[in-house]
Amino acid sequence: MDSVFNKNVRNAKFEEILGQNEVKAQLKSALLMDRHIILVGQPGIGKTTLAKNVSKLLPEITVNDCSFHCVPSEPVCPSCAEAKEKKKKIATKKLSGEQLFIRVQGSPDLTAEDLLGDIDPVKALKFGPLSTQAFAPGKIFKANQGVLFFDEVNRCSEKLQNALLQVLEERRITLGTYSFDFKADFVFIGTMNPDDASTEPLSDVFLDRFDFIYMNYPETVETEFEIVKSKGKKSADFPDRLLLSVVNFIRELRADKGIDKKPGVRATLGLYERAQSNAQVHGRNTVTIKDVKDVLISVLAHRISLKPSIKYLQSPSNFLLERFGNVEEEMGGSL
Repeated sequence: MDSVFNKNVRNAKFEEILGQNEVKAQLKSALLMDRHIILVGQPGIGKTTLAKNVSKLLPEITVNDCSFHCVPSEPVCPSCAEAKEKKKKIATKKLSGEQLFIRVQGSPDLTAEDLLGDIDPVKALKFGPLSTQAFAPGKIFKANQGVLFFDEVNRCSEKLQNALLQVLEERRITLGTYSFDFKADFVFIGTMNPDDASTEPLSDVFLDRFDFIYMNYPETVETEFEIVKSKGKKSADFPDRLLLSVVNFIRELRADKGIDKKPGVRATLGLYERAQSNAQVHGRNTVTIKDVKDVLISVLAHRISLKPSIKYLQSPSNFLLERFGNVEEEMGGSL
């Protein structure tokens, strides 16, 4: 990436993410050295938001109006290369960093062709199956000069991991039937949930291409309180004292030794938003503790899992209601 991007990285505050100062420092350090990154952490702690913030640091660029995002001075695709060789005028367009943020959702069904590209059968009939004109580029080329964000990278198959090795190492792609390489330069940011058991094993060869940056839940009660207040939807008055108790309740659940799968910040946001709408459904403009309790199971029961020593004796719903009883007791029915 260019010097403007590096300058923007050094000065970046990532203000859309509250807290996480060590994570921000690690991210900036990795970006300045043009490293590929995997953000590791639980769902709902800001991994995607952080990656989108990186795209905002990219300067606006001028590219050819083609599906490869060719730089005019160094065309990648056959049509742009041919036009340059014949000194033909090529239409260009300007793209912001946010427009160059390309998201890929990890899945066992995702194929190498989805990412790298494939032969277009219509163009193959016109130009021939081995012609470069018949090649339809995948998402990697759409991310050329930008950010390729690979959400849940540990859900992709081993075959797909192998297909990515060359481009991660060399920033070039050699496609089997062609005699030359396609250049693809981008920032790769992946994410992983370390506790997701339904994932593919990542090979050592694949992991060796990355630096891992570990994210955790908000560091303090105050930070999480501010996240919920600033990011959550607002439709009714939610007393600060009650919201603080809700935030503390979620954080106590994360620390509870009886819970395996812990609730993230989305759970806190869910209680905040649904308690407000529950109050409105019942004709009130101020949230009470009963509004929080009414939506507790809907928001939280599927977001936690209990350890074997508990789950055979108690359902998640009963577990939550029992724990929430402590909040009701502390509030003393005042809200």
